Amino acid sequence: QVQLVESGGGLAQPGGSLRLSCAASGFTFSNYAMSWARQAPGKGLEWVAGIYSDGSDTYYAGSVKGRFTISRDNAKNTLYLRMNSLKPEDTALYSCRKHRAERPTVWSRSVYYDYWGQGTQVTVSS
Repeated sequence: QVQLVESGGGLAQPGGSLRLSCAASGFTFSNYAMSWARQAPGKGLEWVAGIYSDGSDTYYAGSVKGRFTISRDNAKNTLYLRMNSLKPEDTALYSCRKHRAERPTVWSRSVYYDYWGQGTQVTVSS
């Protein structure tokens, strides 16, 4: 049974940092690309970042590029998202998602993902 469990969310001040984690189980983690996505209240799902199955390449949405870093530890079956220089508009429920491919060419469309976690809430406020 595939499970994706996020952790690390919470309250941060503008300009602050957080690191999210996603523990994966029930599938061969190192065979699949992974992504982070977020959904703010009243808004649609936004793809944030993606990483190849072997971690060799990463991709980011323009809204987070230069501030967020996605990484993975295939030995620990864990995906990470380091978030720096946080802004109030980063407030959202963040979830990790399992892509159907190892080295995708398309990241943002939901049809390419088959599993995702329940999410962890990130609130950026002073």
